[in-house]
Amino acid sequence: MEKIEHTMVRTNGINMHVASIGSGPAILFLHGFPELWYSWRHQMLSLSSLGFRAIAPDLRGYGDTDAPPSPDSYSALHIVGDLVGLLDHMGLDQVFLVGHDWGAIIAWYFCLFRPDRIKALVNLSVPFFRRDPTINFVEKFRAALGDDFYMCRFQISGEAEEDFYGIQ
Repeated sequence: MEKIEHTMVRTNGINMHVASIGSGPAILFLHGFPELWYSWRHQMLSLSSLGFRAIAPDLRGYGDTDAPPSPDSYSALHIVGDLVGLLDHMGLDQVFLVGHDWGAIIAWYFCLFRPDRIKALVNLSVPFFRRDPTINFVEKFRAALGDDFYMCRFQISGEAEEDFYGIQ
């Protein structure tokens, strides 16, 4: 763990915390909710020992990465933009991309928006959801899983804070 380097990268108007280790072909790991780069520590150590460069940022709003106050600042376009800026900063034209949970959703969008930057994709736990312009993404989950599904509940200001911190 002590070999993992931690840096702050200015990208897309925010400061992003990035953990990385190794050299060679780059693998970009995207964490889920409510996780951080730390979720990938074992994979990072293992793959770096095999000759890969493992990179795991804290995504926008998580951990030591900036959290803009406006909910409008958290679109897939913003988050993929953060990651494109990260790759540019690191001088990487393409990466192997690995996503889990929320990170998998972002990984799907990354592949759609910027396929030129991705060598291959591995996603865990979240299939691709085709966009349906007739229904809001959250409303689609609400219809399938109900109002108590966390993504639906957390649309109400204070719900997430109450669940995680016991405050409103």
